[in-house]
Amino acid sequence: MTVLDAYAVLALLKGEPAAEPVGRLLRDDPDAALTPLGVAEVLDHLVRVEDAAEEEAALDLAQLGLADPPPLDAIVATRAGLLRARHHHRSRRAVSLADCVVAEVARIAATPVATSDPHLLELCHDEAIAVVALPDSRGRVWSAPS
Repeated sequence: MTVLDAYAVLALLKGEPAAEPVGRLLRDDPDAALTPLGVAEVLDHLVRVEDAAEEEAALDLAQLGLADPPPLDAIVATRAGLLRARHHHRSRRAVSLADCVVAEVARIAATPVATSDPHLLELCHDEAIAVVALPDSRGRVWSAPS
C-alpha cells in the first residue's frame, strides 16, 4: 500500500507534472489509497476551486480505482495531532492536520507516503517514514537533506 496525499491525486486529475508517476504508482500498487481526509480534500478542491460538478468530481475520483481509505480512528487522530504539534511551524513547516494523518497512516501501515509537498516530505524524513517524492507543479522533485 502507498498512502497518497490529496495533491498527488489532484495532480493526476489535472494533468500536472506528477500525473505520470502517480498513474504508474496506481497501476503498480492496487492498494494505493487516500486517507478519509484526503478524499474530502480532493473533492473540496475539485468542486470549490476547479468548479467541477459534485457528481462529476465524485465520479472522477471513484474511477481512479483507489483502494478504500483506511479508517480514521482515535489512535490515528491522536498520533496525527501530536505529530502536528511537534512539527508545525507557520512559516518553516506548514503541515496541515490532513498531512499529519497521511504520515501517521503510513507509519502505522509501514508503507510510504506519495507527495510533492516539501513540508510533508521533510516531516516524513525527520520521522523516518518512507516517501515517494513526486514532482511539484513546476516539475521539481524534493530530495532529502544530506
